[in-house]
Amino acid sequence: MAKADLFGEALWDQYSSVVSDRMNNPRNQGEITEEEATAKGGRLVVADFGAESCGDAVRLYWLVETDTDKILNAKFKSFGCGTAIASSDMMVDLCIGKTVDEAVKITNIDVEMALRDNPEEPAVPGQKMHCSVMAYDVIKEAAAIYKGVDAKSFEEETIVCECARVSLATLQEVIKLNDLKSVDEVTDYTKAGGFCKSCARPGGHEEMEYYLVDVLASVRAEMDEEKLKEAADAGISGDFEKMTMVQRLKAIDAVIDESVRQFLIADGGNMEVIDIRDTDQGFIDVYIRYLGACSTCSTSTTGTLYAIETTLKEKLSQNIRVLPI
Repeated sequence: MAKADLFGEALWDQYSSVVSDRMNNPRNQGEITEEEATAKGGRLVVADFGAESCGDAVRLYWLVETDTDKILNAKFKSFGCGTAIASSDMMVDLCIGKTVDEAVKITNIDVEMALRDNPEEPAVPGQKMHCSVMAYDVIKEAAAIYKGVDAKSFEEETIVCECARVSLATLQEVIKLNDLKSVDEVTDYTKAGGFCKSCARPGGHEEMEYYLVDVLASVRAEMDEEKLKEAADAGISGDFEKMTMVQRLKAIDAVIDESVRQFLIADGGNMEVIDIRDTDQGFIDVYIRYLGACSTCSTSTTGTLYAIETTLKEKLSQNIRVLPI
């Protein structure tokens, strides 16, 4: 019993005081009737949304001034957990006073941030972040009803992380621009996968169309292909011995990226080319430096080194020697 109590207290500590207050004392729970809307010269919009991942549901009421599209008042009913109530209550606060077009731009991150006690600490545990996603989706449903369009028309991009509202295009661009190599790095840069973690990889709270691990692998493969194409366009596919220093470096990097680097990264390491020198004996010495776990690995001067050198010889020149420094 004591153990359960301790667990409960520890879990409760992960909720902000704002969330706790909104759970117990929601400001905007209730409904708006047609009579109320007519009396105030506005239009009543009622929208429903249910979250398949947890069974929660929310109904949103908007009283909209048709001349200005401004949301004069809003209420909600939530059929679900306390977090859903708190998120819905804050979502309604954020809607009131905005136009319908402005309300559609409210994201689940806006809701979650408004529920925080301070900007640095999440308002709810990661596994409960989907509750604020539900609030975002019901806004789209209400706006679609008001405008007479499909709710999907408000989604201009494919969303991979529903919690942080991060699109597929954004993830692809950030991975390329920052040369990201792990899901943790993607999360650090974009916040995708940092909350409920369902989008990080298969096996999370709900099944997703895209997972960060697959997006990362796809973009990395595309980047490797681009490097090889750049190398070919630069004439690197020719005689390695006759290339300039820059061409040689590009050629070596392209081969390493294609055939070696992923294996080093998988073991927590990496490598970089430091220098390339021609010797009087006709050899081309490639000086490398190991990074991360590779720098202390016992095979860095034996099996790993042999694999790197063999790959470069097969792809570029039999005269290559690889020397770690």
